[in-house]
Amino acid sequence: MTVTRTATHTRAASRRIALVVTFLLALLSFVAPGRAHAASLQEVTGFGSNPGALRMFRYVPDGLPAGRPVVVALHGCTQDASGYGAGSGWIQLADRWKFSVVLPQQQSANNASNCFDWFQTGDIARGQGEAASIAQMLDRQLADSGGDASRAYVTGLSAGGAMTSVMMAAYPEKFAAGGVVAGLPYGCAQAAGSPYVCMYVGATQTAKQWGDRVRAARAGYTGPWPTLTVFQGSADYTVKPVNMTDLMKQWTDVQGADQNADVSDTVAGYPHQVFRDSAGRAVVETYSITGMGHGQPVDPGSGSEQCGSAGAYILDVNLCAAYRLGLTWGLAG
Repeated sequence: MTVTRTATHTRAASRRIALVVTFLLALLSFVAPGRAHAASLQEVTGFGSNPGALRMFRYVPDGLPAGRPVVVALHGCTQDASGYGAGSGWIQLADRWKFSVVLPQQQSANNASNCFDWFQTGDIARGQGEAASIAQMLDRQLADSGGDASRAYVTGLSAGGAMTSVMMAAYPEKFAAGGVVAGLPYGCAQAAGSPYVCMYVGATQTAKQWGDRVRAARAGYTGPWPTLTVFQGSADYTVKPVNMTDLMKQWTDVQGADQNADVSDTVAGYPHQVFRDSAGRAVVETYSITGMGHGQPVDPGSGSEQCGSAGAYILDVNLCAAYRLGLTWGLAG
């Protein structure tokens, strides 16, 4: 009798649990319809001749209308498209503000550390190598999404930041603006004689010499040139802060502006400067993240100015670089 009662009670309890589980599943499907069909990162193949042998990933929010901006986001060394897209906050902002994100991914066959090859002459020239592959990805996304070609932007961290400089120089007509995070000026490895000298010491160039390197990358081009925003940690010992100064010199010269800041203030407590051209247009903007090492600034949370999630080379400093870039580029509106 005791055994029989225990078995009966067990079967009854199991039925009750099953009913509760069924009810909860039904409730979840009611309150979150279509959850299984939410947007996700997708790989795209056949996007062009792909001379740089890169992989293309993209994130397109559900129901994205035509005519929306496109952001190309380039990961750093040892990272990949998925991790950088989520960690930096770009995917989060794409859902919030409704734009699409192209996330190129390096392959270990090209670079053992998964760095974009910003220092290789064959990968940074117009029409060649990795630069050409990234340009083809943007063209494919604009065509597929009906995106606004006048509102395409490029950004990246570290080697991805250096490759951002490459895209701005080699394909200036494709990008309205660029955002370099802990990156390097265009042609820095060639100017310094070594990528490591460029990273750890910097290259000795005047503003005009820096600008000439960009102008040579797109011979005969007269503009408009992309505007530039730079984020740099003051305690970055992988890419020294002098590179932010050199980026400022390079792109103010390209834009016909001087190297004297027109605005010097703080944002989230960090030194911030704006450089304007003769028409008063902001053409270069810099953020020096005091005490930050080598990485992408983020500010995890659900607040209106927050985005990103901390991880390796993605650093919580109470300022999200992706948010600041999106604000500057008008993505929020």
